[in-house]
Amino acid sequence: MADDLKKGDDVTWKSHGETVEGTVTRKITEDTEAAGRTVRASKDEPQYEVESEKSGNTAVHKPGALHEK
Repeated sequence: MADDLKKGDDVTWKSHGETVEGTVTRKITEDTEAAGRTVRASKDEPQYEVESEKSGNTAVHKPGALHEK
């Protein structure tokens, strides 16, 4: 799992059947608003905000969905 990711790390994830490349912009460890939605996260169950290299859009994923490049 990718629980040890930090800002600036290069990662990939699956979106609509495609592999997307991007960068971690922040680790989220508490409930907050990100990528246009409410994100439920905690220190024990963090999520990561990532930015797509191709589109520049942001998304939020659980650690298991992200893979280090």
